Amino acid sequence: MEGWSKLQSSLGSINFAQAGNKFSKGFNSSVQATRERLGQIAADEITELPQEYKDLEARVDALRAAHLSLLKITKVYESETYDYPTQIQESLSEISTSIGYNITSFAATNLKGTNLPAPAPPTAPPAAQHKTLPHALVRAAHTAATTVSTTAPSADTDRLGKALGLYAQGWERVAGARLDQDAHIADNFLHPWQTTLNTSIAVALKARQAVRFSRLELDAAKQSLKNASAVKQEQVRLEVENAEDDLVQKTEVAITLMKTVLENPEPIKNLNELIKAQLLYFSAAAEALSSIQGEIEELSVAAEGEYR
Repeated sequence: MEGWSKLQSSLGSINFAQAGNKFSKGFNSSVQATRERLGQIAADEITELPQEYKDLEARVDALRAAHLSLLKITKVYESETYDYPTQIQESLSEISTSIGYNITSFAATNLKGTNLPAPAPPTAPPAAQHKTLPHALVRAAHTAATTVSTTAPSADTDRLGKALGLYAQGWERVAGARLDQDAHIADNFLHPWQTTLNTSIAVALKARQAVRFSRLELDAAKQSLKNASAVKQEQVRLEVENAEDDLVQKTEVAITLMKTVLENPEPIKNLNELIKAQLLYFSAAAEALSSIQGEIEELSVAAEGEYR
């Protein structure tokens, strides 16, 4: 037991010493960073990193900025309502209808079998509708076609109702293509694009941060060496050498990781998926609208001829 107690005591001393040394290095690095920021360190006293490293650093920064810039705009594809701002009013109306249905259902169920009058079982609210501009155009055209056709004298004179029906048919195909586009963009562009930003780019940035801390430790050690007493000169010189080796190692790791990020073909592949989805959507939209435009034009010419 006595031997175990001595071992524990020895390990505790080692851990305490290591923790103290780590704290001391961290403090010296913080002081070094502050002095550099305040301009209290001469430029020639700051360790120069390799030009290759600095060039790669600039390229990775540009890559990260490109990811953030495009994500800021394209993330709208994750929100179905991006082209239909008036959906808020429809959503509020649906919520109100749903709440009314739930309250009536609750009352009808719980008042059954009592002497109190129970309301009639409510009619279930309609299913939630897609809140996109194409879907809204389909609903509006269908409603307008029904309204016009109901008051038309005959089917032969109901050219506007027929044209509105065709318009609704065309936009129904566009609406389906719009949902397909958004799903494809989310799965094949947004998610992998965000993953690249959060993984390989983030790892490269973390490696660069390690280089920065290592460089600060080295320069702080060099400053300590300048002010070290004769007794501590050898110890501090050894710390400088160790810090130099650490900086070289961390710089090499960071360079490798940054090159890997920059050579990764995934961002171009993801961008290709984005434009493919957009191309398919616009092609489908053009085809759908072209298929009905000719018929609507014939109805327009006939109506104009009859009018004149």
